[in-house]
Amino acid sequence: MASRAEPATEAAGRRDWRDVARDAADLALLGILLTLAAAPLLTAAAATGAASAAVHDWTRTGGWPSARATVRRFGRLALPGVPVSLLTLVVAGLLAVDLAALATGRVPGGPPALLVTALVAAGLTGFAGLVVVEVGGNGGGRWRAAARSAARACLDAPARWAALAGVTALAGLLAVLVTPVAVPILAGYTVAALHAVAGRWSAPTGVELP
Repeated sequence: MASRAEPATEAAGRRDWRDVARDAADLALLGILLTLAAAPLLTAAAATGAASAAVHDWTRTGGWPSARATVRRFGRLALPGVPVSLLTLVVAGLLAVDLAALATGRVPGGPPALLVTALVAAGLTGFAGLVVVEVGGNGGGRWRAAARSAARACLDAPARWAALAGVTALAGLLAVLVTPVAVPILAGYTVAALHAVAGRWSAPTGVELP
């Protein structure tokens, strides 16, 4: 005879629309806070690392870190993250200028050069996405170690690298298409999507992302 506790246990572990709505609201709030914290640009790496670490905690435990812990984490990461923010801005700016120049014909090369540059940009964004996931797993601040780990992972699992490049490309496309006020919300979902896609190649966490 089945125990009465079994249906209750199954019901407790079952997620309904209220759980999904709560997760969606949490990720939207995370994206807004991430955007506000990254607004000075030089704090972008610290904000991204803290957000990724929060998502990492959520996917592993089902709960978010406290606001105090996240603020402390962000403050600890702010100064060490400045070089990472500068490097990211420089590389992104150079790629954007190069792509714009090739697309408008201001520099020679035509469609082949544009395609190669776009593929390089996609590869770099996929790598950057995996770095964000890795840095979330180490507490949000060890960027150099995260970059080394991400580089090894990209070589070991090119399919994951391509999938993360697809996530970042889709996020960039949506950022252009949606109303500007929705872009901060999209940031939170992008971080969660990066963790979800990267997690497909690792042990399951048991947390369903919206």
